[in-house]
Amino acid sequence: MKVEFELNGEEKSFDVEPGEVLLDLLRDNGCKSVKRGCETGDCGACMVLVNGRAMTSCTLFAAQVNGREIRTVEGLEDELAERLKESLLEAGAVQCGFCIPGVLISAYSLLSRKENPTEEEIEAALDGNLCRCTGYIKQIEAIKETSNKIGGSRDGR
Repeated sequence: MKVEFELNGEEKSFDVEPGEVLLDLLRDNGCKSVKRGCETGDCGACMVLVNGRAMTSCTLFAAQVNGREIRTVEGLEDELAERLKESLLEAGAVQCGFCIPGVLISAYSLLSRKENPTEEEIEAALDGNLCRCTGYIKQIEAIKETSNKIGGSRDGR
């Protein structure tokens, strides 16, 4: 079956097998930020943006994304993504690094939709991301800091 979608800004066409999941298709085609974790949608390691919304690629059949826009960490190259990366590093929110691509995708999705999210909204956005190293506090702080920086630049500060 042929599947066509936009991947990180480029139109792509793939021949996929019935039952092939998006995770495998992306990893087989160079998107190594999409990690294989639980394979049940519980850990967030395989998180991608589908039309701007964070979704687990291990629970999506490749055929389900036909005609959609898919972005992985490799495709996040704007000011918001750069500020998120900087804030996560500065806050010490990156330790082993396994969860960070999923955290980055989830935070990016949230901040793309909501200028100043509450702590509860940030926690809800991170709910599908399992992190064994940080305890989430530094990640939440980094996302708040990014929100403040981006909000300030939106206001002209």
